Amino acid sequence: MQFYIGEALVGDGNEIAHIDLMIGSKDSPVGTAFANALATQSEGHTNLLAVLEPNMPVKPSTVMITKVTMKGFKQVMQMFGPAQFAVAKAVADSVADGVIPKDQAENLLIVCGVFIHPGAEDDQKIYQYNYESTKLAIANAMKGSPSADQMIAAKDTAAHPFKNF
Repeated sequence: MQFYIGEALVGDGNEIAHIDLMIGSKDSPVGTAFANALATQSEGHTNLLAVLEPNMPVKPSTVMITKVTMKGFKQVMQMFGPAQFAVAKAVADSVADGVIPKDQAENLLIVCGVFIHPGAEDDQKIYQYNYESTKLAIANAMKGSPSADQMIAAKDTAAHPFKNF
């Protein structure tokens, strides 16, 4: 497999976290996406590396992609603050826990889509929900979850939280 895909949604209210991510080697399509994300910035979509603190990026190197247009400085600071630290800590813990093999951490890259609602207020919830969602998305990606059988079994009873009909 050239790369892995994971998704997870955790939390509620405006602080809800929805993570979509890809994990793959530097020479896979994930490597191309990673480079493009860092090289292609646009107004309202400032992509950034996941860092534990300044000068301490995580391994596998992880680029965070904004899934919604950043509408103001508050939302930007939520992305560069609690969300960035949450994603970084989740990646670091995933390596420490063996979910991502440590011996592959230098060869893999992660492209991580992060959602920050413009009305989000509680930075602690933003951190907690994004941490949990990123950890779950990584675990799902690395084990290929859900399987095709699990998806088929759930297709007729699935309850999408934002389905408004």
